[in-house]
Amino acid sequence: MELGRRLLAEFLGSAMLAGVVIGSGILAVTVSSGNDGVALLGNTAATAAILWVLVATLGPVSGAHFNPAVTLAFAVRREISAPMALVYIVVQIIGCVAGALLAHGMFELPLIQVAMTDRSGPAKMLSEGVATFALVFAIFGTIRFAPKAVPAAVALVIAAGYWWTASTSFANPAITIARSLSDTFAGVRPADVPGFLVAQFFGACLATAACLVLFVPVREAAEAAD
Repeated sequence: MELGRRLLAEFLGSAMLAGVVIGSGILAVTVSSGNDGVALLGNTAATAAILWVLVATLGPVSGAHFNPAVTLAFAVRREISAPMALVYIVVQIIGCVAGALLAHGMFELPLIQVAMTDRSGPAKMLSEGVATFALVFAIFGTIRFAPKAVPAAVALVIAAGYWWTASTSFANPAITIARSLSDTFAGVRPADVPGFLVAQFFGACLATAACLVLFVPVREAAEAAD
């Protein structure tokens, strides 16, 4: 039952996250009268809001990863086993794809789509590496020093990433795959997906390494103080 709850939490969280990212993008374009800045602002606010809620409510159940790059980071730190990490990642991808289909259904769009939005180029790849680095860095930093602030940290780092990165901060391989199946404001061409995934996983690994140096575990810090 415990395993089932954890996997259900990862599935529902991933589905709701993808549904909000894509659905809010669809509505934002509809009501913004062609103003991309206003549309992005709406997309940002909705994404940050649902992230806070999902991490706060599902964190105690599954850890609220909803993100293969985050799961990989926890696996590298040996805080989740490799087999469980693999199961998490599969469930996250399935959940995000389900969320994309849900968003399309709510707005009476074709359920299956192929994104046409061009997000190619080294700057976009660099941005995804940086965005994922920032996300993982924020997670481990707040877990170490301010655990109650994790939901806010995750929401805020993604909100900031929408506006300071050239890629608008996907920072999530499962979301990237789902967004390649949505020819909407939040979409990304399938051809650009591999570069995004490589950059995201690289950023997550780099952040994990940095956090191991910067954030001394509680037990080690106590021993050093003695």
